[in-house]
Amino acid sequence: MKRTRTSKAWMHEHVTDPYVQRAKAEGFRSRAAFKLMEIDDRDHLIRAGEVVVDLGAAPGGWSQVAAQRMNGRGRVVALDLLEMDGLHGVQFIRGDFREECVLHQLEELLAGERVGLVLSDMAPNISGVPVSDQARIMHLAELGLDFCRHWLKPEGAFLVKVFQGYGYEDFVREMKQVFKTVTTRKPDASRDRSAEVYLLGKGLKEG
Repeated sequence: MKRTRTSKAWMHEHVTDPYVQRAKAEGFRSRAAFKLMEIDDRDHLIRAGEVVVDLGAAPGGWSQVAAQRMNGRGRVVALDLLEMDGLHGVQFIRGDFREECVLHQLEELLAGERVGLVLSDMAPNISGVPVSDQARIMHLAELGLDFCRHWLKPEGAFLVKVFQGYGYEDFVREMKQVFKTVTTRKPDASRDRSAEVYLLGKGLKEG
């Protein structure tokens, strides 16, 4: 299939991206690793001895950072629809988080242990229909938030990727009903032209 001008431009941007180049040079699986590192340096989310759940983990950049920073103390449970090569200190489930059976697998693996940090970099396959894509993105964020309600420790945190657009403000309000503090993060590794932002919820409200 002949490449379009748009796909050629994306490929050029990707291969010349300084964060892509840094990821290759420093042995990280994706440029997204630098997003989490920057946020964690600021907010101190990854703590040794905790359980970290990484939703939408493939190819493993965030799980890699979490496992390295916990240095063998604690565990990372990663989940994705796509296959992910093994990582030391990371347990991986392949499946669609929207499916009850996959959620059940994750809950079984936790075996009743509460989670200190939930990471969600989930994004659906983009259809090209903006309204539909935005609705699916926000639905995944909602599923991550619902998981936090049931499994997060009271002092735990939730870092979730969302896109500004339809449903965004409603989701922020919902986050504020669940967490004591909700802040927005836009790390340097996020491309300026992207509507992508990260919402960080810390400390579950009682009730």
